[in-house]
Amino acid sequence: MIRIFRVFVPESVLVLLIADAILLYASFLVGTFLTMDVDPQVFLRYDNGWARIAILVLCVMGGLYFHDLYTNIRIDSKTLLVQQAGVSLGAAFFLQALLVYLALQELFVPTWTMIAGSSLALVALPCWRIVYTRAALQAAGSARVLFLGASPLVQEICRHWQEHPEKGLVPIGYLDDLEGESLIPGVPLTGPLSCLKTAVERLQPDRIVVGLLDRRNRLPVGQLLELRLSGIQIEDAASTYESTFCRISSRDLRPAQLIFSAELGPDPKRVTFQSAYSFAIAAIAIAASVPLMILIAILIKLTSRGPVLFRQKRVGRNGVPFTLYKFRSMVEHAERTSGPVWATKDDPRITPLGWWIRKLRLDELPQLFNVLKGEMSIVGPRPERPEFVRELEKRIPFYMQRLCVKPGITGWAQINHKYGDTIEDAIAKLEYDLYYIKNLAPALDCLIMFHTAKVMLLSRGAQ
Repeated sequence: MIRIFRVFVPESVLVLLIADAILLYASFLVGTFLTMDVDPQVFLRYDNGWARIAILVLCVMGGLYFHDLYTNIRIDSKTLLVQQAGVSLGAAFFLQALLVYLALQELFVPTWTMIAGSSLALVALPCWRIVYTRAALQAAGSARVLFLGASPLVQEICRHWQEHPEKGLVPIGYLDDLEGESLIPGVPLTGPLSCLKTAVERLQPDRIVVGLLDRRNRLPVGQLLELRLSGIQIEDAASTYESTFCRISSRDLRPAQLIFSAELGPDPKRVTFQSAYSFAIAAIAIAASVPLMILIAILIKLTSRGPVLFRQKRVGRNGVPFTLYKFRSMVEHAERTSGPVWATKDDPRITPLGWWIRKLRLDELPQLFNVLKGEMSIVGPRPERPEFVRELEKRIPFYMQRLCVKPGITGWAQINHKYGDTIEDAIAKLEYDLYYIKNLAPALDCLIMFHTAKVMLLSRGAQ
């Protein structure tokens, strides 16, 4: 896998992304030569034709991204694939109409060129996807991985690779001193740990992953060192888990890893830079959304009793509490009888209007003022209530380490994990938060903000 924007991306997805761009550009380019009354070279060279087509291609690829066609590249339905491609091309038509309405003649593509190029793309894109999924992935081959041990972490990694062949990683077996049936379905037990070198000669792995629960006096250090010097990649299961799931496993995390790690922990310069651009983004967003916020405030006042804004104590950076602002989406005094509780699916305390503003994430707009005050960032771990933090600190190791950065309006955990109200959900979100803290950078923040727009538009995960 290749690391882009501080995130691990399978080579198969990167190849597909580049190929889609070339195919779409070629389709509109052919459409240009088929429909132009004048010399197409004039349009391309002297009339910003190359740039106009590039805008179209980016729009269509954005539509494909919003349909998860770069997240899950397997084809479940050919009909659905054609529909998704059609909707993505429809978004490009909408963009063209908007450019015409705004009288930006230097940016839009002539109508017949747009129609011809879109028709070609609507045929070529699904056909290419089908061919790539069926043939190219198999022809490209995969990295063969041999495991030492079958810890729960290893079992989870193997299940994920089997469900996602596009990752390009194939578990070919594991070594362990335990006897009996294989602990990992579909992955054979190839022998004891002492036979590592023999197993490598027989299976020819590209990578060895060490996933032993207890390594004392069990790890074949000499053989591993010899294999490493021979050119075989060897890594710890925790590192493999991180690159596979883009989160850090808290189950195998030890205090020494946090203390001596050169990476795990926010870079002070990046944190300062993040505060600066978060302030700028918040100021621009507030200026742009003032009419919308006024409309929401009026609707809240007209449809339910109580204040427009909901104020609640949350825990910020280094455990310092602050007052978080949201548009009120529940009935007044929602916790009068229950006390502090997490919101649940179909929560009866949510008002009809509140259901909609939660679904569209509009209830969180006032948090932009928390960003201006320096209490939050645009991106970061979500702030929790003091009551929940005290309870989660007792039950989840390393939970307080997520407080070393400012909380955010959106975050890596929010775009990768469903809304949940259980300890297991809190653990999963902590693992995503630790990954974010380790990799905090403007590039990752941009990726999270871009994906958040997708989550908001598709109304995913709101509760």
